[in-house]
Amino acid sequence: MSDLQRMAQPDLPKRFYTDVTVEPRDGGLAVLLDGKGLKTPSRRPLSVPSLAVAEAIAAEWRAQGERIDPGTMPLTRLVNTVIDGVADDPIPVRDEVARYAETDLLFYRADGPERLVARQKDLWDPLVAEAERLLAARFLLGEGVMHVAQPEASLAAVRGRLSGESDPFRIAALHQMTTITGSTLIALAVAEGRLTLDRAWAAAHVDEDWNIEQWGADEEAEARRARRFADMRAAAILVGAA
Repeated sequence: MSDLQRMAQPDLPKRFYTDVTVEPRDGGLAVLLDGKGLKTPSRRPLSVPSLAVAEAIAAEWRAQGERIDPGTMPLTRLVNTVIDGVADDPIPVRDEVARYAETDLLFYRADGPERLVARQKDLWDPLVAEAERLLAARFLLGEGVMHVAQPEASLAAVRGRLSGESDPFRIAALHQMTTITGSTLIALAVAEGRLTLDRAWAAAHVDEDWNIEQWGADEEAEARRARRFADMRAAAILVGAA
């Protein structure tokens, strides 16, 4: 690392704790640092409904070295966002997830080259077909980036499916997966246990993977991709899919 890069790095706080434990507290499971419960940036107790999620958060804190780097704790960051920014009113976040279905990634296909078109078809067609079956809906596909207006009945079916989601942790996870993948249908499939994290990631990155195969990837792009995957995995953990 160059001297300039070191100067550009934020002054990370030193690790101030030794033991990281999990115990029932505040109506859920809390992560404790030397016996003191974690707080969110808004000073609310960090409490989650799942032991698996609490243990995953604890693992992030145990993995910290001499200094605490929030950039290496995607699940902690996501849970902080849920508690401070979503839990009080999750409906607008859920509505935004539904709006993504209007321009879902899976509906916009490449017009070439042939191998890319075939790869999209192989990975995306089964996801669209399953969504149509489960929602009793029909979705329209198009080529390129020109907007394809979806039937209102189909969009209403997506909204209806999402209306069954009321837990702010799941809603926030759905939102994060949707924004990362560009697909409400992929996020729903992961949250409902119909699609694994790895298959969801592959489906969401068909075009990017194709370009990497043709032109390669630079170090900076690979680092951004790794951060996106860590955020995707954190969301999948929240819905019990990782």
